[in-house]
Amino acid sequence: MVRKNFIFILMLFLVFANFIFAEENNVVSAKISGSQIEVTFKIPEGLHQSLQKEYFYLEADSIPGIVFEPTVYPAGKKEHDLINYYGSVTLTKKFKVDKNVDPNLNSLKIYAGYQFCYDSGSCLFPEEVELDIPIDLTKIEKPESTAGKEQTVADEQTEQSPATSATALNIIKFLIMAFLGGLILNVMPCVLPVLSIKAMSLVKQSQQDKKQILRSSMAYTFGILVSFIILAAIIIILKMSGEMVGWGFQFQSAGFVTGLLIVIFVFALSLFDVFIINAPGMQVATKASSKGGLTGSFVSGIFAVLLATPCTAPLLGAALGFAFSQPPLIILAIFILIGLGLAFPFILLGFWPKAIRIIPKPGEWMNIFKEVMGFLLFLTALYLLRTLYFLIGGKNLINVLLYLIILSFAAWIYGRFARPEFSRKKQWIAIIVALIVAVGGGFLTLKYDNKHSQQTVSEENANIHEGWQKFSPELVEKYRAEGKPVFIDFSAEWCLTCKTNENTVLFTKDIQKEFRKRGVQLLAGDNTKKDKIIGEWLRRFGRAGVPLYILYLPGEEKPIVLPELITKDMVLNALKKLDK
Repeated sequence: MVRKNFIFILMLFLVFANFIFAEENNVVSAKISGSQIEVTFKIPEGLHQSLQKEYFYLEADSIPGIVFEPTVYPAGKKEHDLINYYGSVTLTKKFKVDKNVDPNLNSLKIYAGYQFCYDSGSCLFPEEVELDIPIDLTKIEKPESTAGKEQTVADEQTEQSPATSATALNIIKFLIMAFLGGLILNVMPCVLPVLSIKAMSLVKQSQQDKKQILRSSMAYTFGILVSFIILAAIIIILKMSGEMVGWGFQFQSAGFVTGLLIVIFVFALSLFDVFIINAPGMQVATKASSKGGLTGSFVSGIFAVLLATPCTAPLLGAALGFAFSQPPLIILAIFILIGLGLAFPFILLGFWPKAIRIIPKPGEWMNIFKEVMGFLLFLTALYLLRTLYFLIGGKNLINVLLYLIILSFAAWIYGRFARPEFSRKKQWIAIIVALIVAVGGGFLTLKYDNKHSQQTVSEENANIHEGWQKFSPELVEKYRAEGKPVFIDFSAEWCLTCKTNENTVLFTKDIQKEFRKRGVQLLAGDNTKKDKIIGEWLRRFGRAGVPLYILYLPGEEKPIVLPELITKDMVLNALKKLDK
């Protein structure tokens, strides 16, 4: 019944989402002046349009007898290595008519693409408008010879790419990439500890009937899907309000990281039996858990998603970058496919439980395994603490560590005195005292000094790896103007994929030697805290989040963009192009 209701609600959302988020376009106008098309974009106050041809373009259907020339962009205002337009801007596209044109032709079909951005740096959805522009062929001069012009049309159509018009093929391609990216997330270090704990749970259930295993797997999957749908809804709402977001953006919030740290830390304490949830009035929940542990499976799915978001697996970055530039329905579809990929191993176990036979039988080893998983969760908590250090600074981090000690004491009070052998009155007293300690300790210690936080984080972020400089668009422009190669590393302290790439590839002695040998200027962009300029660069290259690696070669306009998960060979092969 729950699954049927979920599917029904999801279908209703898909049906009405277009109506909820639909917007009327009234900013584009077009006309034909002589032998050229003029399309004017009226840019609202407080917004601007950047000269990025993948988001700002004019395209035309191929018409026999009509030869279209490349789009002409006017001069704009240069800001942060970008050309921006304000107020209004007109793009032009010249065309020629030959004797093969249909004499009954009375209009030209033009596709106009644009993406307005707020002056603060965040951007609205890319849009594409289809225009039917009236044309009077009697007023257009026809040349006598048309040799080679058909080839010109073909060349133009090849060079221009309608990046924002999501064709069915593109959508299918990115949906597949989303599913595969979610599948690969299962082996990422962010997710592995929780998946291991879930595997242990399935081992226990392997002694039960197949239906119970299937229900547990489906509950785990449901927890993942609900979490991803909520994430998609948050993304949609924030983008509709013009907020700049990206994959892992919640890890730029000190409050979110602190909350997740507390949950993970308490979860780790429970694996060492510091406390067991068995409070008075919880008999119903305990009984439901004993019937299959569906609640635990559901919560495990939620934890898997919370821990997965700072990891951008291979294929996932491109899929998310595509999703964030699309309408709400496509965003929702891609997030659901990521969730299905993440849950897929357990879906297989649910339908084919014989696969569980490869896992050793239950025994004392499980208690050892549980405690080992507890240490892994403590390492996860350490990773979150490191992220907090770069978000709030060292002084504030001491307060967080103090609160974790207080929280441990509260958990110990609960685990020691709220046990069944004590009277109901003593159990409730222990619960109330534990809550007072936990909540009161939070009010007393979790107060961040924003001024100290900004100063400390600024100092720490300036202390980048030896041989690297802090990224700025001005430095990129300067070195490119001097004819020097430039390599840019966009990363964040909470991004484990970034740290893995840096420690195993970029910061190694042999790769650093190759950089120095070729005179490559190394720039590091830190997106640990929200940075609107880095956000613009990520969107510029179709990425929803870090990591992003870019190599500019001297004399080349378009840079080499490396994948999210890199190897030494990938970097070396890119650098070899400098030797030509």
